[in-house]
Amino acid sequence: MAAMEAAADAVLAAASRAFCGPAAVFIQIQGCLICLTLGLGWAVAALVRKKEIRRMRRRIVDGNSFAFLCDDVNELEHSVQEKLPRVSVIMPLKGFGEHNLQNWRTQITSLYGGPLEFLFVVESKDDPAYHAVSRLIAEYKDKLEAKVVVAGLSTTCSQKIHNQLIGVEKMHKDSKYVLFLDDDVRLHPGTIGALTKEMEKNPEIFIQTGYPLDLPSGSLGSYCIYEYHMPCSIGFATGGKTFFLWGGCMMMHADDFRQDLYGIVSGLRDGGYSDDMTLAAIAGQHKRLISSPPVAVFPHPLSSDLSFSRYWNYLRKQTFVLESYVSKVNWMMNRALFASHCYLSWGFVWPYIMALVHVVVALRAPYSEIVKDASNSSCGQCMPFPLRSTKAVGYLFLVLTNARSSPCGLSSDFFVCSGLKLVCCLLICTLTELVSMWNLTKVEIQLCNMLSPEGPKVSLGSYNWGLVFIAVLVDNFLYPISAFRSHFSQSINWSGIRYHLKDGKISKIERENKLKYTDLGGKHLYGKRTYPSKTSLLGYLSRTVAQWHQPKKYDV
Repeated sequence: MAAMEAAADAVLAAASRAFCGPAAVFIQIQGCLICLTLGLGWAVAALVRKKEIRRMRRRIVDGNSFAFLCDDVNELEHSVQEKLPRVSVIMPLKGFGEHNLQNWRTQITSLYGGPLEFLFVVESKDDPAYHAVSRLIAEYKDKLEAKVVVAGLSTTCSQKIHNQLIGVEKMHKDSKYVLFLDDDVRLHPGTIGALTKEMEKNPEIFIQTGYPLDLPSGSLGSYCIYEYHMPCSIGFATGGKTFFLWGGCMMMHADDFRQDLYGIVSGLRDGGYSDDMTLAAIAGQHKRLISSPPVAVFPHPLSSDLSFSRYWNYLRKQTFVLESYVSKVNWMMNRALFASHCYLSWGFVWPYIMALVHVVVALRAPYSEIVKDASNSSCGQCMPFPLRSTKAVGYLFLVLTNARSSPCGLSSDFFVCSGLKLVCCLLICTLTELVSMWNLTKVEIQLCNMLSPEGPKVSLGSYNWGLVFIAVLVDNFLYPISAFRSHFSQSINWSGIRYHLKDGKISKIERENKLKYTDLGGKHLYGKRTYPSKTSLLGYLSRTVAQWHQPKKYDV
């Protein structure tokens, strides 16, 4: 036992020396800067959203009770509404989940005053979504123009893109704009009107988009997805021009598809895997404008049974999009994103590992000569170590606070390790980052509640910020692993369909009819709805390691 303790102390001592070196100090300072950069980005995003909230409040004070629908109440006059352009809303569906029905209701009950049609596109009539949405349409048959379209199986692109393109073929010939929505988007009553108004105001807009606000269900997997989306939300909270595009909400000119402008139809149809990445690449290549209005933020409740394994498969899907491309320039951009995201993710995580070592060293040093000697040799300016009788916790308190003496009369003869100073810096930067994330979430929740005054209220009280912090570390640690696995496998499972890439395009599609669950909604895709048994994180990771060299044929 003593030998094992000595060996552990030796490892701890070696780590202490290594983590006080110049390279390690650079990594820890870099981690602090990453935290502060994220915090600054979320603070700016919160200001943009907050500005819209203040604008809506001013309109309400000025007597506009419909500020959640329009800037000026006169816009609701019949003479104005009858001039609004026709919009076709296309929703590619796959399976039926616990939140889908409520999401679809928010979409078809939009208060847009112009001509509006809804096209729900499914793979086949065997899809549970077909019967569910058919019943929903029957409830509103006299109040809206909607139909279910059976697209059939895709052969040259992802099933989602195939469904979208079939919907484009079936849309009304007089439609001026087409709005693509995912089935997990919960719209506000005025969303379609706000997007259309921006398109009418600025014809140079190529695509209008928005972004979801994840509502975690309580599981670690759901918090990891929330954390994954939060840094991306910075790019969508611009109140206008952006370089980012989210496939869950995209409004475009219908004629762009009719004319196959810039080859958008062929680019999607011929081997396309990701709709948003493909369209964003085309927009960038031709210097076309992508816009994200400040009101385009949507509550996104995550599945109550979202397991860690489904989060992992979702992360795999997100990293896999960087393997698809439509041009050489697009490939280079994806490689740059791949490298920078992997570097920053582990650059974010490593300082916390080093900080943990610094804290353990401080706690262990009073009881181990090996660790004490390593600390003395690895730290810069120092003072004599405290007496062995000094309690470890009290010693750590003294070091962290840099106090000359303790309230309990403990000796002040101790050295201040540079590693623990870095721990203090990282702690401050982490708290700054989390407070900024909390503030943006609070502001977006407030905005969502104002935009849907009669909808179910969203609350910040349901968020567990301890789990948020853990999710930040887990997600950033796993991202590079997922990215490298996607790069070397060149295949991914998406709701029971496995896609294989070659030269950035889909080259092979394999299907299987077993029970499958999508990553966010816990959807019923085939047969009787069941739920996977709950398993521990350690159990899942152990199975993943065991199967690492032999990838599963289908990831759930």
